Amino acid sequence: MVETTRWFWVRHGPTHEDGFVGQRDVVPDLSNHAAIGRMSAFLPFGAVVLTSTLRQASATALRLGAGRAPLTMAPELREFDFGDWDGITAAEAAEADPELSAAFWETPGMAAAPNGESWNRVALRVNMFIDRMNMAHKGKDIVAVSHIGVILVALQRALGNRPDEAIKMHVNPLSVTEMTFAGGGWRVGRINHHP
Repeated sequence: MVETTRWFWVRHGPTHEDGFVGQRDVVPDLSNHAAIGRMSAFLPFGAVVLTSTLRQASATALRLGAGRAPLTMAPELREFDFGDWDGITAAEAAEADPELSAAFWETPGMAAAPNGESWNRVALRVNMFIDRMNMAHKGKDIVAVSHIGVILVALQRALGNRPDEAIKMHVNPLSVTEMTFAGGGWRVGRINHHP
């Protein structure tokens, strides 16, 4: 019998920041108690709960995790390091370096913000972590509270599409994206679901 590992990727609560938020701790807005209640009720009880070490994700995970297993803090689930772009808007990054900004959005892969991480580097860190978790928690449910970039990287791998396709997908704050891993392959369920 093939064991199925179910992943529930939750994007953290909104931050209301205008610029890139990479490796900075930002306080999330968790004031939408109804949405948080629906999400908490939707997520499987007894799941392994993983969270990025950044405050916007860990605070969201704590709020959602009432009565669930203890949180496992995972630095591998941190958002892209946006380097010198952290805190500025995409328009400001494009004005400072139009070619690099275009490459980052149109042909992600090797392009990275100055002193930041590329898509490929983030994909390596995230995918290695996912592989370890699939081995450690085979046949279980996993709730991973993280960031848009990390969730897009996971989606890209599971769907088998290119980074330039994945980067255009929508994953809103306080949404869940469902994936299952069984028999060495991925199946993607709901994306950007709001219970």
